[in-house]
Amino acid sequence: MDEKVLEGLRDFYAAPLLGAPGDGAGAALRLFHDVAATVPAYQAFLREHGVDPAAVDFSRLPLLTKADYHRRYPLPELCRGGTLDGAETVAVSSGSSGQPTVWPRSVLDELVVARRFEQALVGSFHADRRRTLVVVCFALGSWVGGMYTAAACRHLAAKGHPITVATPGNNVDEILRVVQELGPHFEQVVLAGYPPFVKNVVDAGRQRGVDWPGYSIRLLLAGEVFSEEWRTLVGARAGMTDPLSDSVSLYGTADAGVLGTETPLSVAIRRFLAGRPDVARELFGDPRLPTLVQYDPETRYFETHDGTLLFTGDGGIPLIRYHIADEGGLITHDALLAFCRDHGFDPTAGLDGPAAPHLPFVWVFGRSLFTVSYFGANIYPENVTVALERDGISDWVTGKFVLQVVSDSDEERHLSIVAELAPGVTEEPAHAPLLAGAIRAELVRLNSEFANYVPAGYQTPRVRLRATGDPDWFPPQAKHRYTRPGP
Repeated sequence: MDEKVLEGLRDFYAAPLLGAPGDGAGAALRLFHDVAATVPAYQAFLREHGVDPAAVDFSRLPLLTKADYHRRYPLPELCRGGTLDGAETVAVSSGSSGQPTVWPRSVLDELVVARRFEQALVGSFHADRRRTLVVVCFALGSWVGGMYTAAACRHLAAKGHPITVATPGNNVDEILRVVQELGPHFEQVVLAGYPPFVKNVVDAGRQRGVDWPGYSIRLLLAGEVFSEEWRTLVGARAGMTDPLSDSVSLYGTADAGVLGTETPLSVAIRRFLAGRPDVARELFGDPRLPTLVQYDPETRYFETHDGTLLFTGDGGIPLIRYHIADEGGLITHDALLAFCRDHGFDPTAGLDGPAAPHLPFVWVFGRSLFTVSYFGANIYPENVTVALERDGISDWVTGKFVLQVVSDSDEERHLSIVAELAPGVTEEPAHAPLLAGAIRAELVRLNSEFANYVPAGYQTPRVRLRATGDPDWFPPQAKHRYTRPGP
């Protein structure tokens, strides 16, 4: 066995759940020097930007993006030694054009992510002492969520936690069969999936008489920002009793796996802020409520750039100051607790041990300027544009539209498109359904995540049409934005 892999496995299996946060800046600088010495693409990238690795200010290093780094160099040159020999597997994410982006992975990369799963499963669900069935409800295949979750949970089981993994994928009938057949043999059942899909599973089970409270359901969620009202509603329907520790949201990306994890501490803070929007605006600078997670700066070192997030982290393709374009921000553990106490709330009351780790916080709104996230699939305006350019459609729309994910009164999420009618055109009854069908067809054709993550019954968007220059949606003098946060 490779000695580096063997050493990594030993370290993982021997490590306690959480230690004190490490020196993130120092770890990031050491990784930079290693990558500058071993990765051909990064060496070329530094030369192009006139950077001497021997004399560098880390905070002034050029930013990496998928477009100007990952897609500019042959895949092997993005890896150490210019070879894929260390990649035991690959993960795939699809971009705006539908072209896949490939991310090589090794078992060492999985172990870093498994630590974040351990933080969630043990820190919140106490899966170190409760027999736990993890039901993977993410789509399976080369996409990131399903396979990564299964691999991470198997590592935790091998470490000695009483965890068993089942992988029905995003098939509601199979998920319910697995839960009812295997659930009675465990003390708790964890449904791991995208929030709107997990809600579909819970609702479908209720309709079919599944006794959710009898299985001590827990939720492991990723890929979507959801409201605290959503957490309360779905928790009640699943028979969950403690909103601080019965559900955990992971902040992850195909580029580097899981970057941060909700904890009972972060959930307590978020629920406080959900009830105090004035305080939330003061903290986040935005009326929206973001995902709020804690992260380990030694393995994923975050920075901010013009209101967006950068991270540095190792992997099959190591990334230095990688700009993922997620809107968000950072705050230290002590600063956020002090902020809460200054506003009359002590989030640590009743929390102890791994439930309240001394780790910094990152908040994430997502890439709302560029995409919307729906059932975990990133939907890009470019995917929708082609439908408006079809023959039989392009003559009665301008090509402008607004893409949103909206929730109804039952907290069901739907894809919404508001499109602008061409000047002088009056809406006809056939227009909206024709456009909705065309958009669905193009999304399925161009976006593999959409085709595989979003259940068929939720793939057709709700289309509304508005007159040219509608002041609420298409103000004539304003720079048009093709996405907008949902209400």
